[in-house]
Amino acid sequence: MSELVAENAKPWYREFWFWFVFSPLIYIIIMCSITVTIALKGADDVIIDNYYKEGRMINQALEQDQRARDLELLADLRFDRTSGDVMISLTRAVGDTASLPDTILLMMGHPVKEEKDQIIHLKAIAPGQYRGTLATEPQYSWYLTLYPIGDIALRKEAPWTLSGEIDFRISDKTGLAPRVK
Repeated sequence: MSELVAENAKPWYREFWFWFVFSPLIYIIIMCSITVTIALKGADDVIIDNYYKEGRMINQALEQDQRARDLELLADLRFDRTSGDVMISLTRAVGDTASLPDTILLMMGHPVKEEKDQIIHLKAIAPGQYRGTLATEPQYSWYLTLYPIGDIALRKEAPWTLSGEIDFRISDKTGLAPRVK
């Protein structure tokens, strides 16, 4: 008789009650895994991890912006989206353009995704004229900041920064991005 019962017994994966009890649990585990994956990959990059340090550095940034206003620095940026070139014309109302640095750093900050940020080193090709190359073609809106690097620290001058924004959705018919002043 026990042989008869053993022959009619199904494997565990063919039993109705196993699937009736465990299928909601399996479904919940799969959905939780998907939700956690989405939460980790889509983390908000806008939130600053070290807000105290950023708060302390705001005074330094304001001083650098004031230094650029005192020198009456103006930068005219042109982006060639077909070749990837960045051209900057930097003019200085107080003093001559010969005292401008040999290299300028352009930081392009994406408003939402930190991994899309670009740092471009611009070399002087003429007094007040700089050229660099984009790593990838930018789209949509960006925050731009120019920093002097190189010999400016050797001359003991106060550093300056120029800041601006650009929207690459607005472009002219030549394929060049709009100018930023």
